[in-house]
Amino acid sequence: MVDGKNKILIIEDDPDIRASIRILLEEDGFLIEEAKDGNDGLNKFNDNVDLIILDIMMPDKSGYEVCAEIRKRSYVPILFLTAKSSDSDKTWAFAAGGDDYLVKPFSFSELSDRVKAQIRRNNIYNTEKSQKKTSTWITYGKLRINNSINGVLKDNKEIVLTEKEYEILRLFVNNPDTIFSIEDIYETVWEEKYISSYANTVMVHIRNLRTKIEESPSEPLYICTVWGRGYRIGHGE
Repeated sequence: MVDGKNKILIIEDDPDIRASIRILLEEDGFLIEEAKDGNDGLNKFNDNVDLIILDIMMPDKSGYEVCAEIRKRSYVPILFLTAKSSDSDKTWAFAAGGDDYLVKPFSFSELSDRVKAQIRRNNIYNTEKSQKKTSTWITYGKLRINNSINGVLKDNKEIVLTEKEYEILRLFVNNPDTIFSIEDIYETVWEEKYISSYANTVMVHIRNLRTKIEESPSEPLYICTVWGRGYRIGHGE
């Protein structure tokens, strides 16, 4: 945030698309920074950026690569904006650490709504984080999960989770006796009405979460599958 305005970084190699998005979002009161390609975006990204709008097909670095690089140092919301619309494209985007995905051509009203939703959630998270006086840590096997802010340790080493991965894990640890369906997880974590096409989004996030916290993701001890019903938390033993 700069001078009371949320700052958005647009990483897009098409100057006409960048200009259109800039005009739209400046009218909504956002401060806009533009980057012409992936390397330019990585150079211009800093802690003042509140959201990134990221194209996938760019000449130097793909959006997937840029997203993965940013995720090594920040939880900033990342909205993919791309002409690639297949399920596999969306899987790659979420696997890289993206938070949302909008296919070109898009309506400006939908883009505006998506941007505002991501900004709102991130602002709420940052406010809660700054207001927390104490942290509650929950232990599951070799994991320690902070129930107040995005913090997870495994064998006392920090594990970097995206905000959605953390919210899924926190949902499980706060409800240790509950089995959550894919629909339950989506509507709780994404705070949107579930439709069947969103199932893959949840499963990609579950797979990524397992890759980060499980000793053997194919034989999970923390995020356990209950066949025919959904998922529940295990105790890592």
